[in-house]
Amino acid sequence: MTSTPSRRSSLAVRDDRDGRDLPVPRDAAPLSRLGPRPGPVTRVAAAALLIALMSGCAVTRVDPPAPVAAPAQFKEDGLWKKAQPGTAEVVPEQWWTLFDDPVLNDLQHKLVIGNENLKAAVAQVAGARAALEASRSALFPTLSAGLSGSRSASPDGNVTNGAINRGPTNSVQASLNASWEADLWGKLRLASEGATSTLQATADDLAAARLSAQATLAQSYFSLRTAEAQEALYERSVKSYERFLDMTQARYQSGVAARSDVLQAQTQLRTAQAQLLETRTTRGQLEHAIAVLLGLPPSALEVSRSATLPRPPEVPTLLPSQLLERRPDIAAAQRRVATAYSQIGVADAAYFPSLTLSASGGYRNSSLSNLLTAPNLFWSLGPSLAQAIFDGGQRKLASAQARTSAEVATSTYRQTVLTALQEVEDNLILADHLREEAKLQQEAVESAQRNLELVTDQYRAGTVSFLEVTTAQNSAFTAEASLLSVRNRQLAAINLLLKNIAGRWSAA
Repeated sequence: MTSTPSRRSSLAVRDDRDGRDLPVPRDAAPLSRLGPRPGPVTRVAAAALLIALMSGCAVTRVDPPAPVAAPAQFKEDGLWKKAQPGTAEVVPEQWWTLFDDPVLNDLQHKLVIGNENLKAAVAQVAGARAALEASRSALFPTLSAGLSGSRSASPDGNVTNGAINRGPTNSVQASLNASWEADLWGKLRLASEGATSTLQATADDLAAARLSAQATLAQSYFSLRTAEAQEALYERSVKSYERFLDMTQARYQSGVAARSDVLQAQTQLRTAQAQLLETRTTRGQLEHAIAVLLGLPPSALEVSRSATLPRPPEVPTLLPSQLLERRPDIAAAQRRVATAYSQIGVADAAYFPSLTLSASGGYRNSSLSNLLTAPNLFWSLGPSLAQAIFDGGQRKLASAQARTSAEVATSTYRQTVLTALQEVEDNLILADHLREEAKLQQEAVESAQRNLELVTDQYRAGTVSFLEVTTAQNSAFTAEASLLSVRNRQLAAINLLLKNIAGRWSAA
């Protein structure tokens, strides 16, 4: 087969394989009017420069709205502990250490290593990073090489070197192809910016997932310790009710107490024993939940028992603007707004023509031995301009969908900010009021215990009925159980407040 230059469209810059300019057609303008004719390299360089200048700015860019402005102060701002400049405490990034519990610290360390949800979030970050690299690679030319060989025959014969060959012919070709899509309207660059925002949002999702898992673990741990304290309370109650049952039975046998007193004492005892079993079940389930959070089977974790709840830390000062800067879920929502608006530009770029520069070259011959020789060289170079004329409204619909997605992302971002502010307001007032409630409940426990001791002595002396003893016992038990519940809720409120402000407190 003869080696001839590849034929291109009328837009292609053409030259023969010897590098000489092609003859000017007869109907072309005289060279004297056109001036000195530039060489092919000059023309390609000028075209590339023009394309680079045209792609310097994206005519399809749509800027996202401004971030949500934070309020001047919280509604419950008076509940913050006022800090003087230079005297406020610096809270570590590992905020759970504020509870001063070594077991909790160890569990938190294991959480970030073994939690399966965090591993999935890490994999999502890696996928978003790969998508970003893929979008960036679209800005650069592509280069491919190929080597092919074939043997063919035709009833009409094959033309080889200007002669018709009736027998089978061989064809061997080695080629090198390059192409580059000029980013005239910023479509590729906007797609890369959107992928960058998506990667940042995915990284923020990882931070939010880690923060949520840490807060969930802390709350599960506090509930575990509360269940242990309740278990200890029920064990004390069971022993106390056993002593009262023995005393009541002795009084009944001596004819001092009624049979109803014995039955009432037995009812109290059995009820307390049933509640003790229920509390032990709750404690076991919480331990299983902690094991799963750590990425372990429930049988692989044994948390040492302690019926003591951690001491709740104080609440330092924080401003709403700091909240908006710290929370990773807010940052993720804001970056998804940027991604959505980048997609508007990508969709609008479909209204404009696309320009692709391509070049190819190689060697073609009937045998492999003489393939890489000058007579077998072929090459081509030229641009390709494409514009959709009719698409049934697909571009319009794609643009409308992109704008709708941007509106959804914007509303989601604003709702995320409002929800964050609400969560802080809720837990501010909870943390403050529960602290006062715990003080009052502690006083109630002390009063109930003194009353129980007094009524018990009176019952032994025979001056009061067993009903009054039962009432005093229930009051003391209920008061102490309520205190444990309040302390658990107080720890939960502070724990959620730490989570809601991205895990750290700092001075205003």
